[in-house]
Amino acid sequence: MLFHWKSWWKSVYKQNHFVLKLGFSIFLVGLAFRLLFSRSDVISEVQETPFVQKTLFSPPPVSFSLPEVADQIGPEEQAGTCNLFIGDWIPDPAGPVYTNETCKFIEDHQNCMKNGRPDNGYLYWRWNPRNCKLPRFNPLKFLQFMRNKTWALIGDSISRNHVQSFLCVLSKVEEAVEVYHDKEYRCRRWLFPSYNFTVSVIWSPFLAKADIFEDYNGVSTSEIELHIDKLDTSWTDQFKDFDYMIFASGEWYVKTTIYYENDTVLGCHYCPKKNFTELGFNFAYRKVLGNVFNYIVSSNHKGMIFFRTATPDHFENGEWFSGGSCKRTKPVKEGNFSLSEVNKILHEIELDEIGKATAKASEKGLNLKLFDVTSLSLMRPDGHPGPYRHFQPFAKDKNAKIINDCLHWCLPGPIDAWNDMLMEMVLNGQ
Repeated sequence: MLFHWKSWWKSVYKQNHFVLKLGFSIFLVGLAFRLLFSRSDVISEVQETPFVQKTLFSPPPVSFSLPEVADQIGPEEQAGTCNLFIGDWIPDPAGPVYTNETCKFIEDHQNCMKNGRPDNGYLYWRWNPRNCKLPRFNPLKFLQFMRNKTWALIGDSISRNHVQSFLCVLSKVEEAVEVYHDKEYRCRRWLFPSYNFTVSVIWSPFLAKADIFEDYNGVSTSEIELHIDKLDTSWTDQFKDFDYMIFASGEWYVKTTIYYENDTVLGCHYCPKKNFTELGFNFAYRKVLGNVFNYIVSSNHKGMIFFRTATPDHFENGEWFSGGSCKRTKPVKEGNFSLSEVNKILHEIELDEIGKATAKASEKGLNLKLFDVTSLSLMRPDGHPGPYRHFQPFAKDKNAKIINDCLHWCLPGPIDAWNDMLMEMVLNGQ
């Protein structure tokens, strides 16, 4: 029966648009059924604190496969060409360039060493592209190159996770000084005074205008209201001020959301108590990403803009709310871990939309680049805080039941490699 279901899905995906909608609606009903039996207040993230967003629920246990294109988690490797995103994690005896003791920018929930994680083998690996060399990030050279420049990381809590890593590495040369933060510490800016170089992080989980009804502890009082035709002014108002930007999104789109267009309800994603059309998160994500890239392409921006793909979680033996954990202590080989169906959908949309955008950007002389970390992140199930997002979680009870974080990343940890790749792309045009 499973074989026939998969064959049917692949066939209708390629041949019949109407039946495709019907099939995908079945998928969304499965998602709704699963969520119906979990508390609405835990579907949103675990406690929301500065630099921390709760782990999102994993996709429902659907049994169909998307067409072959969705199973490709990165650009194809071509012999003799350099693709920074295709490679392997190899042993690195040198280890990280910073620790939790030498960097003050690591927030508590990513500070796995301080929180008591007993193993440290996950620190001694580096990303090795197969057809090119990737030098370790050189903070002095980078800061000299970035004199009088501005950077912004725009997105959700993974962007905030990344900015910590970025600041830790750069502060080996000069410690950054915080010059701005909003009331909730979601948007912040730092200055490297000797270089007049600023780094900003902008909280914009949808990249579009969204009314989010969650308190400080992440408890929702109503559905998210997303205006798919309006970009988030928290970043558009500052767009021209930044020389370099890294956009990212994805994870928040699987939350219960009502979609608006022209200030009128258009439909929703999982809203069984509302009499709205179920459109699905894929509809909204594709629509918003298209608007984001259209804005960028029409902007005449003279700097460099990256779009970072969504990173997968690594929950095993359950979900974050049902005892799921991430206990692995070393990387896995390519193919040993599969993308969830939801992550496949998100990634396919990302590759489709940026593929169209980069072609248009190239015609206009704009510098828009794909930063595809999905595949290399998928191979690092060992890099998450797990129970050690909490300080000494088993100090009082070695059998304590702790909610695991298998979405965000320990610092130092695997996402430090993102800085190596960014420097190579910026300085050497990879």
